[in-house]
Amino acid sequence: MKTVYESTFISVGPCANESLEDNFIITFGEGAPQDVAEYCFIHRTDINDGGAFDAGSVLAIGEREYPVTAVGNVARENLRDLGHITVRFDGASQAEFPGTVHVAGSAPASIEPGQKFRMLSE
Repeated sequence: MKTVYESTFISVGPCANESLEDNFIITFGEGAPQDVAEYCFIHRTDINDGGAFDAGSVLAIGEREYPVTAVGNVARENLRDLGHITVRFDGASQAEFPGTVHVAGSAPASIEPGQKFRMLSE
């Protein structure tokens, strides 16, 4: 698989870790509005080649890999342009919202600054 998107988490909003308990995360690139950033895992983009990803791709957080099961119709554009997606750890086969990426597996116990966030695709 090829890396189509890679970034590094640089900060965790004060309310962001609460989402892990509910099996989802919200990511946003650097420069997120402050009222949004407090709920997000903020990251700095390292690789953004504009490559497509879809069900069958792999999302990696740190060393853990999650099979992608569904991708909302604006998630690719939002990730590419804003670093913003919602990741739901529920294995759904249909995207709940346009900016949501669904993956199989349980949410990580924590996400720390310095961890990588990658999207891998064929």
